[in-house]
Formats: sequence, structure tokens, C-alpha cells
Amino acid sequence: MPELPDGLKITWLGHATTLIETPSGKRILIDPFLNDNPKCPDDMKDPGDLDAILVTHGHFDHIADAVSVAQKSKAPVVGIVELVHALNAQGAEEVVEFNKGGTVEVAGVKVHMTHAVHSTGIPNPNGGNELYGGEPAGLVVELEDGFKIYHAGDTAAFSDMDIIGKLLEPDVALLPIGDHYTMGPRQAAYAINLLRVKQVIPIHYGTFPVLTGTPDELRKEADGIDGLEVIAMDPGQTIGS
Repeated sequence: MPELPDGLKITWLGHATTLIETPSGKRILIDPFLNDNPKCPDDMKDPGDLDAILVTHGHFDHIADAVSVAQKSKAPVVGIVELVHALNAQGAEEVVEFNKGGTVEVAGVKVHMTHAVHSTGIPNPNGGNELYGGEPAGLVVELEDGFKIYHAGDTAAFSDMDIIGKLLEPDVALLPIGDHYTMGPRQAAYAINLLRVKQVIPIHYGTFPVLTGTPDELRKEADGIDGLEVIAMDPGQTIGS
């Protein structure tokens, strides 16, 4: 079992959607893709009460339910400037804007924004071309006790992950492994070396047929990393206590 602080719970809702419950009882949802997410269990498509909603970038499979969940929960939506402004215009009442390299405090935790290598664009509610949604990002959630959870969003491996490892020192990383639209298992293993993280939760795989990477492939690619634990979760599964 992973080494997590007492009271911390991490629930994977399929794809990149992740619920963090902090030791102080705060509930933080990352990249809400729920109703049309084929991997999200039906009884979890309503995430319940929330204290914050974090978004990494504007693709539909990361923000599809951001506005509706924000309206129902009254939780602030936290993310890069242009993206949260667009979500605010679409009905998310409270937003917290920041940018890469910055840190904000929300729901009793610190959220650090990092770089990510990907594309982005917000679905246009009026149809037509996608709207500009700022740049894609990763997020490091730092709990009150200093424990840090890195959600990489959608990304390829990139050399500045070494900086994330040195400056922010994540304790656990949620890394995409599906390939095609993000890094696959081989690049993810390279990213793990750069980050120097020992607990990794694979995300963004298996949701659609094109996302072919698997946790077993990641374990094989990362076999030479001493002490690494690849925590393969089922959609809806919770780790921690």
C-alpha cells in the first residue's frame, strides 16, 4: 500500500479525474469529466460537496463538467487565467486565476502551477471553432503538512520535470500513460526519473481504445527505478484512510 499521510484519501474517477480528500476534511476535485466519462462509476458521477475544483487545461475530457459541478457545489474553479475566465463566462461563479510558476492558497492547501507540454482549447458552447483556453499546465497540491501530490495533466515528458522534482519535490505523481494524446509508458518512465518520485498513479489510459498504454507496461519500462511503486487503481477506487 502507498505511504500516504493519515487522513489523506485519493480517489481515481477514471481518465484524469481525481478527488483528493485532505486530512483536514477538504474535498478537491481535479479535471471534472464525469457524466460522459465511460470509466467513471455511475454512483460517482455526482462528486458531492466540494471545496475546490482544479483544472489543468481546456479539453472537453478535463473540463466537461466543471461549470455544472461548480454551480452545484459553489466551489471555486482554480486554473490558468484564460481558462477560468472562460469558465466564469459560462457560469462558474467563483474562480481563482493564476499562472505557471505561481502558487495560490485554496481550501486550506497550496496549489503550485507547473508547465505541461500539450495543446489546449475550450469547446465552444455556441458551436464552431474551439475557444482559446490559455496553455496546458500541471498542478502540485501541497497539503498542510507539506505532502505534495503532482497531477501532470496531459503532457509529454519534458526536461523541466527535473525542475519540478528539485523545486517542488512531489511525494506522489499522477502521470498520463495512455499514449497517442499524451506520453505513453516509456516516456512516463523517463519522467519518473526526472521527477525522482517513488509513488506513481497512472491516469489517462484505457478510457478510449486509442489510449493503449497500461500500468504493466509502465512497470516494465520503469523496472530499473529503485523503490518505485506504481499504484494501478480501478475507476472509483480510493487509497488512503
